Amino acid sequence: VQLQASGGGLVQAGGSLRLSCAASGRPFSGYTTAWFRQAPGKEREFVAAIRWSGGNTYYGDSTKGRFTISRDFTKNTVNLQMNSLKPEDTAVYYCAAGTPILSTARLETSYVSWGQGTQVTVSS
Repeated sequence: VQLQASGGGLVQAGGSLRLSCAASGRPFSGYTTAWFRQAPGKEREFVAAIRWSGGNTYYGDSTKGRFTISRDFTKNTVNLQMNSLKPEDTAVYYCAAGTPILSTARLETSYVSWGQGTQVTVSS
């Protein structure tokens, strides 16, 4: 599956952004789709994931309660609603798809297809 991430931009601290990950080639059905982020000089960090079938969600500790991942059946997209953004949320955000088991859903090695990334910048 080919992935296309969009929706990044510049926002002030406390603001919101909505990222979208669109799939082409085949639908998300059967996959778990995740968002990861990578800030300059830091390792890639797990943000959130959702199983297309069933809708089970998983969140990273730093984004739980502020970010919400969801799926849109009609548009075949996975979305990440980001609220109460902080300067430390600044990063390139990547969407990825794979078929991890529950215990590996937060590991980037569980995902085989990756989008190109979208920049999110939060100003203080």
